[in-house]
Amino acid sequence: MLEFLDKIPLTGLLLFAIVLGLAPFLPEPHLVEKLRMLAQGQLKKPIDIFDLFWHTWPIVLVILKLIRMRQTGAF
Repeated sequence: MLEFLDKIPLTGLLLFAIVLGLAPFLPEPHLVEKLRMLAQGQLKKPIDIFDLFWHTWPIVLVILKLIRMRQTGAF
């Protein structure tokens, strides 16, 4: 089921996760802003929830890729 992760290069995935996780760079990355809103209980608008998901999914893919690499012995 997770064989598609084997085809994605880790370097490219890491770069993508870093760029999307930190975008926009100024004045504050969205991921930092949305996580702060979540911690304060202010994450209520659908656009904010989507934004948190949008900036987080590449990081989740990196974690899944690393788990998959460890399972297959490629790591």
